[in-house]
Amino acid sequence: MTARPVTTRPVTTRRMDGLVAFVTGAGSGIGLATAHRMVAEGARVAAADLRPPDADNGFLSLFADVTDQASVDAAVTTTIETFDGIDVLVNSAGVGTIGTVETNDDDEWKRVFDVNVLGVVRTSRAVLPLLRRSEHPAVVNLASIVSTTGLPQRACYGATKGAVLSLTMAMAADCAADRIRVNCVCPGTVDTPWVERLLGRADDPDAARAALVARQPIGRLGTAEEVAAAIVYLASPEAGYVTGTALAIDGGTSGFQVPGGPIGK
Repeated sequence: MTARPVTTRPVTTRRMDGLVAFVTGAGSGIGLATAHRMVAEGARVAAADLRPPDADNGFLSLFADVTDQASVDAAVTTTIETFDGIDVLVNSAGVGTIGTVETNDDDEWKRVFDVNVLGVVRTSRAVLPLLRRSEHPAVVNLASIVSTTGLPQRACYGATKGAVLSLTMAMAADCAADRIRVNCVCPGTVDTPWVERLLGRADDPDAARAALVARQPIGRLGTAEEVAAAIVYLASPEAGYVTGTALAIDGGTSGFQVPGGPIGK
């Protein structure tokens, strides 16, 4: 196979000038922060979600249900009609659950896998043919700290995010010949509406939040904007030699523990 020439872009102040991004799960949390960051970096963004964000944010705001291939295909078609292509895919749509292998029933396992794993499959299936036409194609998936670290009461969720990590590596291998870079980010505990909903289900939400913070070596929860910054890097041509990588953004949780508790405590 003849190697394709490497294309470069002139350095600009905005890393995603001229690129089109399709972001799922863009209605809130990390997905919404990523869409905002990409617009600020010069991208045209299709922000897709069951509850799409306000189009006044500068997005192409689209409904998309990642559990339904026809719904995903329709959102991708609208994006093509509007922007004439897609360069970057961010698979951020996801749901969470609490429980063990004994407490989560089959329906719950199927529901979470359908969104977190098959949702990535369906959206990637729809977008990859378009990425093959791009000069700077990239996919960024949302895995998690629980992809590689066992946490209590996260059996089902952790299994899905472990699958996303493995899927990322397999996609990177399959897509390398087409110059499509595929990476994932593995966030730790990020202060998002999803985490707030989980805390709200605890008997003592304030104590549950304090326990989450106490587990962080750096002494605080992460922010959606911090994860979005990493996603934008991996999606941008700046990361043109990066593929098959899982980038941990977790305040050190997966890498080390601070004796005596979090930094500063």
